[in-house]
Amino acid sequence: MIHVKPGYRSPVNSATTRFAPSPSGLLHLGHAYSACFAAAEARGRGGEMLLRIEDIDIARCRSEFETAILEDLAWLGLEWPEPVRRQSDHFADYRAALDRLDAIDLLYPCFLSRKELNEALSAPHLSPGFGVEMGPDGPAVTDTDRLMPEDERARRLEAGEPHVLRLRMARATEIAGELEWRDLDRGVQSATPSIFGDVVLARKDIPTSYHLAVTVDDAIQDVGLVTRGEDLFQASHLHRLLQALLDLPVPDYRHHGLLVDETGRRYAKRDKALTLRALREAGHAPGDVLQKVGLTP
Repeated sequence: MIHVKPGYRSPVNSATTRFAPSPSGLLHLGHAYSACFAAAEARGRGGEMLLRIEDIDIARCRSEFETAILEDLAWLGLEWPEPVRRQSDHFADYRAALDRLDAIDLLYPCFLSRKELNEALSAPHLSPGFGVEMGPDGPAVTDTDRLMPEDERARRLEAGEPHVLRLRMARATEIAGELEWRDLDRGVQSATPSIFGDVVLARKDIPTSYHLAVTVDDAIQDVGLVTRGEDLFQASHLHRLLQALLDLPVPDYRHHGLLVDETGRRYAKRDKALTLRALREAGHAPGDVLQKVGLTP
């Protein structure tokens, strides 16, 4: 069962923020900016910044990267309350959320691989009615169970074959009705989660999705202000829908700009020379990094 504080949270009281990196690589300058941004927002509201380790992809995430995250953030001068929430320790919370959605007939299994799905969607005999426009996470497909005979789906489910669980978007938005969420820079937004189509909420190898896990975590941790990069702005539409379906509190949001290098390319974990670890080893001081990102912890 998911335990959260009930009710809509007033924007005035949005004091708790969070920084939630994935331990699949070393932190870079973009991470430093995002972490300091969250810390500054919390400090300005008299609150605190939580640290959360988003390691649902246990095949790619490694403990040595988690250790490096803690060391790098402490080196920057950031502080956070203990204990740190590690997502891989809380799969039961996400399972409870999935069970709740399943109980109102909002989930269905999809056995098609990405290749098989693309082939099925491009078939000349495909009947109309399938969503194939591009969404934030790829093709915004709908009703993919209609691409496979019912007896075949039942056989595969009985055999325990790998599959994903998709949210039946049309029914979900009908149940939830019209929804809004607030970005502190762009104002009140009308939620349009249908841009994601029947989004994947879990798969056999990863028993939850980013979207479901962060929505549940933010509620459990009483996060009142979600700060993150503008590349996740559209994700907030989907997260608002999940909040409504799961009867979770609604935080405010602030989406910051993304740091780019001199060529205009976003910083990424592949930029080994610009990781905080590399900058530390090259003799840079925390103040040098903070000056680069234009924020202070």
